[in-house]
Amino acid sequence: MKNKILITFFLVLLYLPRVFSQPSNDTLVYLVTCGPGTDTYSIYGHGALRIAIPAQNIDNVYNWGVFDFSTPNFAWKFAKGRLDYMLDTESFRGFIRGYFLEKRYVISQRINLDSNETKRLIDLINENLKPENINYRYDFFYDDCTTRIRDLLEKSVGEKLLYPPVETVKNPSFRYLVGKYQKSLPWLNFGIDLIMGFPADKKAPFRDRMFLPIEMKNELSEAVINRSGKMIPLLQNPVTILDFNPPVVKENLLISPVFVFTLLLIIIIILSSLMKTRKSNKLIDIIIYAIFSILALLLIFFNFFTDHQQMKWNLNIIWLNPFILLCLHSVIMNRAGTIWFRIVFILSTIFLVVLIVLPQAFNIAFFPLMIMLLFRSSVRAGFEWNPLTLK
Repeated sequence: MKNKILITFFLVLLYLPRVFSQPSNDTLVYLVTCGPGTDTYSIYGHGALRIAIPAQNIDNVYNWGVFDFSTPNFAWKFAKGRLDYMLDTESFRGFIRGYFLEKRYVISQRINLDSNETKRLIDLINENLKPENINYRYDFFYDDCTTRIRDLLEKSVGEKLLYPPVETVKNPSFRYLVGKYQKSLPWLNFGIDLIMGFPADKKAPFRDRMFLPIEMKNELSEAVINRSGKMIPLLQNPVTILDFNPPVVKENLLISPVFVFTLLLIIIIILSSLMKTRKSNKLIDIIIYAIFSILALLLIFFNFFTDHQQMKWNLNIIWLNPFILLCLHSVIMNRAGTIWFRIVFILSTIFLVVLIVLPQAFNIAFFPLMIMLLFRSSVRAGFEWNPLTLK
């Protein structure tokens, strides 16, 4: 997924549709799969289509994973789910050069299309290249740079394209599949788990797993084309174009979210036992409730004000709820606010009790944060049973 210079992109765009209007009989189509990179957006790998016509000295790559960082209000549009991606095309040589510089592996697989299927595919690509179609509204699970390739191949081959029978084994969830690629980046994984709602815990059957490039490579390698009763593999054996090992990020437990949040929880418990007046606790609680208020605002935004369907129905909003903002206001204004702290305490307790039966998976790093919120809320809630209740 690479950010391109738009001027070059549109200059190339002017002539490419005409080049492929009449594919020759020696047209070759390849699925290109690229390994993970080190940038956040590249850790999931990348997929593209390569079309080569040796007789015409044409060898180009079609890539649906391009976005422009210079887009006005880029971050806001991305958060709102209104960022458009686009189809880009470049020479295979230029495409490979970029991945060589990034030291990312590239694997190519010839797609076993006949001449009619190849023509349909090129017609569909040409349709995608039209100015009114070149942009599309990105959806990470259901409409991204790899699902676009899957959809084009399905339309080109039609009903002759057969996937393996329905699996008898349990399908992984979308959250699990994404987590596989975020495992070495625990802070990123923590953030993604926090803002993704339970739609991300929906099971991903065979076809839906292809939203990730490497998963698509593996799944399409099991697909076949039924040609007059003879089952032909959709993809030929993989050929390594660039051979680099995936980046290895050493995990450091001492800076992981679980360790950091657990350490903070211990420090806060110790401080709470030493300081038992509202005045001495004010600064601590302003910091704590300010952080939790920011998280609560994020949950409110992604639940109700974004087009990202994967972010909605996020049950983390039960413990990261809007009442935390009222708690912060009470601390800043030196008001008791007992009712708000009690509501936050009760909601956090209920959440922990019913957590196991909720339809959403939760990152283990959430637990020290939940306990921290529950603990500080109980301190200010005026409960007689709590020896640390503020005077």
